[in-house]
Amino acid sequence: MKIAVMIIRVLMGLLFLFASLTFFLNLIPPPELTGATKTFMEGLDAVGYLLPLVKAIELLCAIAFITGRYIPLAVVLISPIIVNIFLFHTLIDQAGFAVGLFLVLANGFLAYAYWNKFRPILEAK
Repeated sequence: MKIAVMIIRVLMGLLFLFASLTFFLNLIPPPELTGATKTFMEGLDAVGYLLPLVKAIELLCAIAFITGRYIPLAVVLISPIIVNIFLFHTLIDQAGFAVGLFLVLANGFLAYAYWNKFRPILEAK
């Protein structure tokens, strides 16, 4: 179980590290978007602060996953982003569905692996 946790968290960390560094450093030019994908991304760009905020959270969580520190916090912070990635690739652009599904399952696995850290928060008092 320990090795599986390490593999999953490092894979997630590398994926989010690549995504955030690509965004901040403009390493890969964005593809030409069409249809609902274009509308969605134009909306995110129009807000101004949202994409940099999401990518900054992804970068911080990537560092946490790779270093193995603050994993429960990273799991909680990255969860809404993963839900959005999954729903985007399920409902709007099915090309990345496998990545979205992997992230949902991997984050669920890490939440299960660190369940003892979440238990006190979820207890009814």
